[in-house]
Amino acid sequence: MSKISIRFFDDKEVRAVWDDEKSKWWFSVFDIIGVLRGEEDYTKNRNYWKYLKAKLKKENNELVSTTNQLKLIAADGKKYLTDTFDYEGVIELAKNFPSKQANRFIEWFTSSNETIDGKSKSKAYALFDSSLLDTIEVGTVKGLQQIHGYLFGGLYDFAGQIRTQNIGKGGFQFAMARFLPETLKKIEEMPESTFDEIADKYVEMNVAHPFLEGNGRSMRIWLDLILKKNLKLCVDWSKINKKDYLAAMEKSVSDSSQIKVLLQSSLTDQINDREMFMKGVDYSYYYEQEIEISEGEI
Repeated sequence: MSKISIRFFDDKEVRAVWDDEKSKWWFSVFDIIGVLRGEEDYTKNRNYWKYLKAKLKKENNELVSTTNQLKLIAADGKKYLTDTFDYEGVIELAKNFPSKQANRFIEWFTSSNETIDGKSKSKAYALFDSSLLDTIEVGTVKGLQQIHGYLFGGLYDFAGQIRTQNIGKGGFQFAMARFLPETLKKIEEMPESTFDEIADKYVEMNVAHPFLEGNGRSMRIWLDLILKKNLKLCVDWSKINKKDYLAAMEKSVSDSSQIKVLLQSSLTDQINDREMFMKGVDYSYYYEQEIEISEGEI
């Protein structure tokens, strides 16, 4: 069970692990307890689950019997056996939970996979095992288009297509559409033999913002492929705080030092690790939550 997923509810992690044999996800009970209680202390959530399990058993509720113990990665980086529920179990747990958050959690949980982001994220997961990964042109505009077309094909009619409209965000105007072909050609020709050169190329591509939507999610995969090819490294995105990343990317338009520090301090040589890739997808999509489509994305 090497396919791991992290979902985010109110900026709190809900870990999950894929069961190949039964073809379904299992979700951490402790994480769900935590988001429903608004409690981050692991011990308190574990103790509450013990209390709730005893209460449900006393009521002859069959929910407890549907738990499954699977190994999930904890904060210390090690794997521990953890109580998990499948999709139906999570819904049932939330329904039996005395929390104002429960209804909102159920709405989020049942709809998150049906959004464009949810469907695109599933495609991103599959990219690790796809033969397409080996055919993507690394560091080129075409390669970025290949990634974008794969992630958003069938979801956006402009998937993989360079925009012909001007877009901006927060008062900042991204590269003018009429100059975009020339701008992208110059970015493609930028060197990428050192970390600084690769980071500069990434920052310039962000300023160009070649697509109407889906830039950030595509470019982070694009960046990792460049790092893997030239430095045998990739970014452990789970080490980069969402607010810090967005602030650094916004600032990078005039000063790229902050984003370079964040990226460099999060580099890892686990370039072929499946869990590292999946975790990167989770955090990449998490960065984009609550960003208005009409404004584009960082």
